[in-house]
Amino acid sequence: MAGLFYGGYQFYQKFVYEKRMLQEVIERLQADSRIAEVIVSDVGYDALTQKPTTTIKFLEFDSLGQPLSPKYFTFTGNLIQFQSLVVRFDDALVASGDSLKGKSVYLFWKAFVLDGKNTQEHIITPLDEIPQGYKLEGAPSAFERRLWSEFWDYALYSKAATAQRIKNAQVEAPGKKFIPGILYTLHIEHDGGIRIDTSDIPEILKGEKML
Repeated sequence: MAGLFYGGYQFYQKFVYEKRMLQEVIERLQADSRIAEVIVSDVGYDALTQKPTTTIKFLEFDSLGQPLSPKYFTFTGNLIQFQSLVVRFDDALVASGDSLKGKSVYLFWKAFVLDGKNTQEHIITPLDEIPQGYKLEGAPSAFERRLWSEFWDYALYSKAATAQRIKNAQVEAPGKKFIPGILYTLHIEHDGGIRIDTSDIPEILKGEKML
């Protein structure tokens, strides 16, 4: 009888362990990280074009969640997009919480307003540089340098991507109409791409000059 009880207890412990592991896998696959915040810091008027202008404050966060130096961009119009390079890794790597490839990585390339021949753009990260948000103390790892220097190989040639267990590499350009009084938060989904969420700016900041 004692042996039967012990065997049942072991089965229960195994069931609890496997259930907890499955939950962790699901959480990793559904997880995301905040990567940037944006607010409209000023609205003006361009007398030359006779159109309203929008200045945004772009605050990016590094891989540890710490804010970087903010950047300010001014555009004619307010339908602003962020051209980004995104690399997704195999779901198995995300599910296992791999230290290097456990979630999608990204590079903010430029902010732009699409307007035909009058398209406006501001460079955020030059393509030949490691994104500032991924720079850690000391020399970057060989994988880190190779990942960004060979991005287009991963995006265009499936064999190169497969060798690094990359699921997908592509250019994305999420955008919104940016208006005062709204906080725009950009997230990277650990097994996906970039999305923009919106919320009201906290009451304490309303009416304050942001520049």
